[in-house]
Amino acid sequence: MSGPASAAELAAGILLLAVTAYDLFQSVVLPRPAVRKFQLARLIIRPMWRAWRWVFLRGSRIERSEARLALFGPLALLALFAIWGFSLILGYGLIIDAARDEFRPHLEDFLTSFYVSATTLVPLAYGDFVPEEGLARTVIFFESASGVGIAALAITLLFELYGSFRAREETVVALDALAGAPASAVQLLETAALPGMDGALKETFDEWRKWSAMVLESHLAYPLLIYFRSSHDNEAWINSFGAVMDAAALVLSSMEGEPAVGAAKLMMTIGNHFVEDISWLLRFQPSTDPIIERAEYVAAIARLRAAGYRVQDGDTHWEKFGLIRSKYASILNQIAQVLSAPPAPWVGDRSYLPHRQRPRRRRTVPKAAS
Repeated sequence: MSGPASAAELAAGILLLAVTAYDLFQSVVLPRPAVRKFQLARLIIRPMWRAWRWVFLRGSRIERSEARLALFGPLALLALFAIWGFSLILGYGLIIDAARDEFRPHLEDFLTSFYVSATTLVPLAYGDFVPEEGLARTVIFFESASGVGIAALAITLLFELYGSFRAREETVVALDALAGAPASAVQLLETAALPGMDGALKETFDEWRKWSAMVLESHLAYPLLIYFRSSHDNEAWINSFGAVMDAAALVLSSMEGEPAVGAAKLMMTIGNHFVEDISWLLRFQPSTDPIIERAEYVAAIARLRAAGYRVQDGDTHWEKFGLIRSKYASILNQIAQVLSAPPAPWVGDRSYLPHRQRPRRRRTVPKAAS
């Protein structure tokens, strides 16, 4: 091969390997979000999800759609490793092709060089092409080491992702006993008011405060976890989190003499931090709309009063509730809609609310000719 062509292939191969190694480090090795840095996962996961959701939400049976949507997370993970593996094979293949004369027998074309690269990375080399000089031997050595390294990273990432997923879902499933499925803030408070449930509300706020911190760290480091769906019917992690936040908002705005008010304040602080960072990760724009109607709030207060709470639903309390909820409600609804989460009270698609409906356009009737 001519000198300039070999130099161009060598430079392109080294550049591709450097970009792939950098992306692997940012996406797998670095235990923190990559701030304003290139990440392959950010470029391909969202478009892949939109296409996947568009295809599989067109079915008529909800359970089938949910099962197919749940496949996306694991398949997207495999797709990422397939892209990283292909990039390594292509990068090393370009370098091998630049040193094709250093193999015995000589490599005839780029496809043969690509084959040598692929069988070295996996590794499945049959010994049909042997490197005999310095550059060829060096490339084969480093590619073999890269194959072992990417396999180790894949295994490590799988354990990390599924460990974080299991920890997230254990708390979500446990909330069913208090808030139902899908989770409801009002039902959570009603259950906590039953005889023999002393301290249950405070314990729930404390548990979900720790859950919020844990999920925030894991989902910022590995954003693909956001697309891993709950494995139980009518459940979604974003719905359960929203129910606990709404319960805390009701306690802080409308209840008198509730002993769990301190735990509710801490939950609201960590929860708002969680919402803020997730909105940054997904590039959502928050709004000040509490996304709830006064009639819904009044109905909730009536149920809580019947459950035995000392609650108020005056203008001041309604405004305070709306102010508290406006800090997180719009982001929760955007996340629920993007993920096509199962419908839940107060979380999800709220476009049917009267104040969110678009006014109809008036049709102009042409004047009759005189």
